[in-house]
Amino acid sequence: MAERRKDNKNRALKEGESQRQNGTYMYRYTDVRGKRTCVYAKTLEDLRAKEQKIQKEFQDGIDYAAGEITVLDLLKRYIATKTGVRYNTKVGYQFVLNLVSKEDFGCRKIRDIKPSDAKQWFIKLHQDGRRYSTITSVRGVVRPAFEMAVEDDIIRRNPFTFKISDVVPNDSQTRQAISGEVKERFLSFIRESKHYSQYYDEIIILLGTGMRVSELYGLTRADLDFEARRIRVERQLTRTRHSEYYIEKPKTASGERYIPMTEQVFQAFQSVVQRRKQPKVELLIGGHTGFLFLDKDGKPKVAMHLEHVMKRMVDRYNDTHEDKLPSITPHVLRHTFCTEMANSGIDLKSLQYLMGHSDVGVTLNVYTHASYETAESAMRKAVGNG
Repeated sequence: MAERRKDNKNRALKEGESQRQNGTYMYRYTDVRGKRTCVYAKTLEDLRAKEQKIQKEFQDGIDYAAGEITVLDLLKRYIATKTGVRYNTKVGYQFVLNLVSKEDFGCRKIRDIKPSDAKQWFIKLHQDGRRYSTITSVRGVVRPAFEMAVEDDIIRRNPFTFKISDVVPNDSQTRQAISGEVKERFLSFIRESKHYSQYYDEIIILLGTGMRVSELYGLTRADLDFEARRIRVERQLTRTRHSEYYIEKPKTASGERYIPMTEQVFQAFQSVVQRRKQPKVELLIGGHTGFLFLDKDGKPKVAMHLEHVMKRMVDRYNDTHEDKLPSITPHVLRHTFCTEMANSGIDLKSLQYLMGHSDVGVTLNVYTHASYETAESAMRKAVGNG
């Protein structure tokens, strides 16, 4: 048996390894194309770390082709193909990875997963206390990942094509627009509050425009045309978990739009501009500066700021009043605007434009809710008895 080669420290070298004259190390191997390839490192430890990575990538390819890859590794492979996604999408991907990594299901081989296995897993997640919306988020990543494996001819069928509602009950709370009576009580409370009145203009603007709160906080003075009385919406201002600001385009291409100012919204914006204090430093974020809405430290506000404040508003009101308020969030204000516009008779395409929806079905099915009263009124108008 041939004696194994050693380096200058008398350590045995593995097949493909060698030490060069300058003391560095080299590993030679055959890649997937059949080409002889070399990698180099200063130390044997570094070289072997590179070898392990090469061998893992090679083995992963073999495992994937054979369907031996685990569910968790399939998700990682799928997510690696999704480049250029929004920050919130990345956060969502990481949430799903973290969840699946703690599940026995994530360790199973994808070739062994049957539709009944997938259904049983969702049932387990629900029994473990996971909400319907969370399971929907998981499916939003798992299903296309398995579809990728189908397209790659790794597995024959996607086990996640079933409807979630056929497996676990939908316990999601449907967003409800607040009534005119509730809206007036809420606005009156804010207006008369010494502490919360500072947010009155922001609430009025959201109720009168249907903007997303991140779109509102992305506005600069240059986006307001007081002469034409319109608002230009072309960006969202958000912040990472590490408090780093960044600009994103609206959720869809249709999100870039102009919104007319009602008289109430016009007055609210004028008040915002007049009351805005000049910060010591105007932050430049994504090429934009002069953001209209600032916190107590002179920094631009983000959605979480108003979300927390509005929760405290509702809690405070309910602590001091017998006629309780329902949950009211910035998105409920957007929902309320859309519903009020629909009930007023605005045509659906115009409402879709104002809301910045890419699909009129979203406007029709998600945000507008009919009632007997509005249906009766519409029917009377249709038959000429309005």
